[in-house]
Amino acid sequence: MSSTLVAQASAAIALFSTQTIAFAPSHTSLFSRHASPQQQQQHEIITPQSSSSTTTSLNMESCGFGKLDIDENAPRSLPPFESWCAENGVQKMDGVELYSEDGMDYQAVTTVDIPAGSTVMYIPAELCLHSSTVEQELCAMSPTVQQAADQLTKIGSGNSIPDFYIFLKLLIEYEKEDQSFYFPYLDSFPRLYFNAASMTDFCYECLPPLVFSLSRMERVKLENFQQVLQKVDLVSAFNKQNMPLLRWAFNAVYTRAYADKEGQGSDVTLTPMADMFNHGTDTEVEVYFDEGGNGMAYTTVDVPANSPLRISYGCPTNPSFLFARYGFMDDSSPATFCKMMDIPKTPENVDMGMDFSKMLFYHDTGDISQEVMDVVLYAKVLANIKYSPEVGDVKQQFYDAHMQGDEATKAAIHEAYRFETISAIKKHVDTFMEQLIALEAKSEGKSLEEHPRLPVILHHNQFVKETFSKVKQNLDGAVAEMGGPASGGGDQWGGDEWNGGEWPAEEYNQEYAYME
Repeated sequence: MSSTLVAQASAAIALFSTQTIAFAPSHTSLFSRHASPQQQQQHEIITPQSSSSTTTSLNMESCGFGKLDIDENAPRSLPPFESWCAENGVQKMDGVELYSEDGMDYQAVTTVDIPAGSTVMYIPAELCLHSSTVEQELCAMSPTVQQAADQLTKIGSGNSIPDFYIFLKLLIEYEKEDQSFYFPYLDSFPRLYFNAASMTDFCYECLPPLVFSLSRMERVKLENFQQVLQKVDLVSAFNKQNMPLLRWAFNAVYTRAYADKEGQGSDVTLTPMADMFNHGTDTEVEVYFDEGGNGMAYTTVDVPANSPLRISYGCPTNPSFLFARYGFMDDSSPATFCKMMDIPKTPENVDMGMDFSKMLFYHDTGDISQEVMDVVLYAKVLANIKYSPEVGDVKQQFYDAHMQGDEATKAAIHEAYRFETISAIKKHVDTFMEQLIALEAKSEGKSLEEHPRLPVILHHNQFVKETFSKVKQNLDGAVAEMGGPASGGGDQWGGDEWNGGEWPAEEYNQEYAYME
């Protein structure tokens, strides 16, 4: 990489490290939809800071701010949003504030000590945009809304229907301009995103296979939304083709909305003020909704003064998903998925531990999780062992030992094929490192003004490269200690029968996705 581009990227990443973490709650994070009776007794509703009444009375007057500016360089307007929240029943604990270093990106922090189990925020149901409520509202306005939802099901995106309702609601409110009750809320949203839906085609060329696939899934969702939107008569023809607007609404939903704990197809909710919590590997806050749909946030640990209040946007050991969905690289991630994309998702492989959150390479040490060792031995090495009547089906024996908790047999088979397993992992690591170097070379000479997301992509790739470099160092040492090709022990497991053949690199698609 040229020194000029390195300097540009470093400056952009420094700015980005502040910007991206301020994106709001994970759409895919799982939060309790209903509070338990114990929770409802424990978490007392806090006294409003700016209102003398605890009853919710929505201020439905027009806002008078003019047309919403969604240009990527447009500033976010937070003071009117905070006033709007206070006027409409949102309650924050004294000391809970919105903080920004640059006036563009904000996060919730506390300036006072807060004990665990304290309610720090309350958002009345009337202010929350629950997809189930929005669905009823929009379907009553026009039958074309249900037609669009039906079309999403037909094209295989039925689980995105709740998100589409919120997406459509935002477009309708946008067209109302300052006559929208939600104008101050919408004007507080970020404009500039670095995630998959906002990337250029060239950005995609710089992505490694896993994050490329995850990013492509995000873009396909947006394309599907645009396709079915054409059926809806509640949005102007011009805005149905207004891609900056559609990306803005899409990103608002997928980076700010809470999803039900019950899973796909459940309610999706935009929750004003509660969507200002940042992501953290270590979290301080959880959000839930009571039976009436009111949103509440409470602390899960003791939080000292001058600390951030954070939630989890997703699995901390899957930074590629966080990058594709939200557009930031979580440098605090302890590990990353090993990026093996050529293993089919069979029930047996899943039993062995094939999962994004389990097949890990650790960033600081280069350690390899046991699940990587188990899956590679089972799905790659033993799958290529020639059957021997004397030894029997070693692959089945290994699977049975795993399922029965027979660690002694598992360890013996691992030892017999340790060189083959290490060699298979090393081959993958070496190949992937070459891919990362080639992807980095693509960025040479590219303008960051034309491709502002490029520094973030390079930052993601560098994190992965650092992790893989440490893994490679460990693997090289292990191979050197074993002195090159070995017989695999030549014992009862027949380790010398491995044929050393190539494993087909199947093109990654959703069939092989390890995620939800």
